[in-house]
Amino acid sequence: MIHFKQFENGLRLVVNRMDALMSVTMGIIVHTGASQENDKEDGISHFIEHMMFKGTKKRTAFQISDEMDRIGAQVNAFTAKDITCYYAKSTTGHAAEAFEVLADLFLDSTFPEDELEREKGVVIEEINMNEDTPDDLCLDLLSSAYFGSRGYGRNILGPRENVAGFTATDIKNYIDKHYAPQNIVISMAGNIDIKAAESMVAKYFASLNNRSYNRQPVKIELKAQSLLRKKDIEQVHIGIAYPSVKRYDRLFDATQIMNAVLGGSMSSRLFQTVREKLGLAYTVYSYVTAYEEAGALAVYAGVNSEKYLQSVEAIYDCIENIKKKDISKDEFERGKEQLISSSIFAQESTSSQMLLFGKELTYRDNIYNFEERVKRISSVTLDDVMEAIDINFDSGNKAISLVGAADKPL
Repeated sequence: MIHFKQFENGLRLVVNRMDALMSVTMGIIVHTGASQENDKEDGISHFIEHMMFKGTKKRTAFQISDEMDRIGAQVNAFTAKDITCYYAKSTTGHAAEAFEVLADLFLDSTFPEDELEREKGVVIEEINMNEDTPDDLCLDLLSSAYFGSRGYGRNILGPRENVAGFTATDIKNYIDKHYAPQNIVISMAGNIDIKAAESMVAKYFASLNNRSYNRQPVKIELKAQSLLRKKDIEQVHIGIAYPSVKRYDRLFDATQIMNAVLGGSMSSRLFQTVREKLGLAYTVYSYVTAYEEAGALAVYAGVNSEKYLQSVEAIYDCIENIKKKDISKDEFERGKEQLISSSIFAQESTSSQMLLFGKELTYRDNIYNFEERVKRISSVTLDDVMEAIDINFDSGNKAISLVGAADKPL
C-alpha cells in the first residue's frame, strides 16, 4: 500500500507499506548536494551531513549512537551531487523510537564548537583516503574533466581549505537556505502503520516554518578535457565519459539496456574483451549517470600500467563496435532482463524502496510505480536502443581521466 501526504508547510511524506516484513527504513531527503554549492560552500553539504550526528539539544554524539544501538537500529546518511539523505532502519516495534532520534538530529543539532573542530579532521582524513583510493580519484577526476570544477563536477568532499574554514554560522546559513520544508521529502518503506507514520512526521516536522524556496537549475558547461593525476602506483586507472541522456529522458531505458551490452555486466562487451579475452584488467565496466540537466555515459578500468594504452585501444574498439549497431537480439533481450530484474530486486529491500520512492517524489513530485516502471522497460524496442546509440557517443564532447604512472593525458 502506497500513501502520500503533503503537509501545510510544503513537506511531503510517502510511505510504501510492506506488511510481509518485520522492519522499516525511514529517510529524510533534502534536495541539495554538491551541485548546489558555490565556491565558498564547496564541501559544506557533506560536512553538514557529518555534523548532524555530533549532538543535539537533548543528546550528545554518543547518546545518538548508543540509543540506536540499544534498540538494534541503524542510522546513517550520505551526500550526493543533488541530494542529501539521512536515514534509519529499525524493527517495526522500534520504529517510533528510531524516528524520534532521526528527527532530533535532523531538526535540533547544535553543532558544538569542539565537535566542529574534531570533525574537520575526520573529513580531511576522508579526503586523504579518497586521494589514496585511485579508482575513486579517477572517477572524481573524470567528473571534473566532463563537467568542470563547479556544479556536477564538484567533488562531494570539497577542498581541504574549505573544510578547515567552515564555521557553525556557515552551516546554519546553508541549512536556512536549502533545508526548507518544501525542499524536503520523508520516505518510509517497510512494515509500518500508515497512520503511525503520518503522526510521527506531523509531531516533529509539521511545525517547521514554511518559507519560499526556489531551487536553481545547475549550469552545464561540458569541458571535454583530458586530465591526468600522476601517482606512483601499480595500475593506471582510466575514465572515459560521453554526453548521455538526462534523467527521465524518453531514451533513458534504451540507454541503460545499451549500457548493459557495453559494460554493465559480466557478459558485457567490455568485460569479455578487456578482462576475459585480453587479460588487461581486473575491473572494467560502464555506467550511466543521469541528472535533471545533463547525463553522462562513463567507462572505467583499472589496468596494468605498462599496457594502459593497449587497454584504452581495446575499450575504444568495444565502443566502435557498439556504434556500428551490431547489437544482437540476444544481447538486447539479456540487457532488458537485467534492467527488469534490478527493479524487482529493489522491491525486496526497504532501503532501496525508501530511496526509490523518495527520489521520485524529490525529483518529479511523483509517486514511484513499480508496474509502470517494468512496463516502460518491457516496451523498449531494439530500434530504441539503436536510436540511443546515436546520441551517446559524441567524441567531440568526450572527457578522459587517468590516474597512475602515465606519461601524459590521453
